[in-house]
Formats: sequence, C-alpha cells, structure tokens
Amino acid sequence: MTQNERLFYLIEYLLIENSAFSNMVIPDNETEQFKLFRSLVNIRPPKAASKEFLTLQDAYMKEEIANKGITDIVDLKPIKNNIYLWQGDITTLKCCAIVNAANSGMTGCYSPCHGCIDNAIHTYAGVQLRLECSEIMKKQGCAEPTGNAKITKAYNLPCDYVIHTVGPIISSTVTEADKKMLASCYRSCLELAVKNGIKSIAFCCISTGEFHFPNDKAAEIAVKTVIDFQRQNQIKVIFNVFTEKDLHIYRQLLG
Repeated sequence: MTQNERLFYLIEYLLIENSAFSNMVIPDNETEQFKLFRSLVNIRPPKAASKEFLTLQDAYMKEEIANKGITDIVDLKPIKNNIYLWQGDITTLKCCAIVNAANSGMTGCYSPCHGCIDNAIHTYAGVQLRLECSEIMKKQGCAEPTGNAKITKAYNLPCDYVIHTVGPIISSTVTEADKKMLASCYRSCLELAVKNGIKSIAFCCISTGEFHFPNDKAAEIAVKTVIDFQRQNQIKVIFNVFTEKDLHIYRQLLG
C-alpha cells in the first residue's frame, strides 16, 4: 500500500468514526489531505482505535518521519562534556527520550494543526500517545502541577520515550516563583529519566513559545539546571532549538 492509499484510509476511518464529519469531502491534494488527517487526529478524544487503523497509521507515520530525515545522537558532536546543541525538528530526533512542553491536561493540543511542539509530538507519535496520557491522568485524578513530569512510550517517534512537563505561563513580569518552576521542569525530567535508566534526553525550549517565558532567561535556567544535575549524574543532554534566535542564545551560554 502506498503512502497516499494509507492516508486516504486513515482519513476515511476518522470521518466515519465522527458522525459530525461523515459527509465531509476528502480533498484531492495530498498536502491538504494530510492537513485534514492531522486536524482530525488533533481533535480526536483519547480512545481506542481498530487494529487495522493503528497498523496503517504506524506504517504511515514511520515513513513520513523517515522521509523528513532522522538525526541520531550518535552522529552529533557535543558542544561540552555530555551536552549537545542541535537545531531541528524534535520529532525526527533519535535518542532515549525527548521532552514535550505539555499543558496541565497532559493529553496533547486539541487545536487543529497548531504550531506548538505538543501538537507535533502527539501527531507524529500517533493516537496511542493521547490514550496513554489520558489513562495516566485518570489515575492521577487531577491536572498536572507546573514543574512536574510524566513519562510515556514514544510509539512512532524515533526516540524511545516522551517525557511530558508543564512549564510556567508568563502573563507579565517573570517572578522568582516562575524561575523556580521552570528549573523544576528540567530537574523533574532529568530525575525521571535517570529513574528509568535513560542515558540521553533532548529538551525543547520549555515555556518559551505559547507560555511566553523570555527565551534568554529560560535558556539560562535550563543550562544551569542541567549542568548542576550532571555533576552528580551521568546523562547526555541535547538542547533542541528550532529558531535562529534560540540557537544564538544557547551558543552564547555554552561557549
């Protein structure tokens, strides 16, 4: 089965599954088809899917990620001892764990095709990730506190695990409490990684996007927290940046 045939099947399944969209016409353009598929996945509540759907979804996603190009940590050069700086799409990074900047609901972004990292990770991991997150949150019985972290499988992503953390939301001036909560995000992820035998972890720029933490201050906290943790623990850390702005900030901090 071709990628286009897989995609068409997946869209049909999702449209039939939701009666509100059962009469929607699937566009002819493959780019528009993927946008529709991603939108349907993004708004889909956490629930089981058929074995056939999951088989085709997994095959489709793994090929899509491979086509984007996978970067393996073994091919990266450290900028400092056990610290790496890499600019790229975190959903294509092969290491033990990547960090997701989640919201307090912890089941992903429900806004169709939103540009946040939470949306991208859940989209490319597959619908299984939202279901696992939902099961974790049901057992917890409350929203995830800022600064904490949870670990899940990575499903179709090239990494082994996803560690989800909720960063502080900045509405005006950054307070000392905000700084402590952001540091706690990094520390919680690192502690959870070590507890689970994870040897390498990639951090996105937590709280700097939709949560409006100033990029330079967030990077300073990230670097300090990681270096402090590494003094007592052996773990490789990748600072994953997407923008040129963040790349410059981390280069300055890491020398």
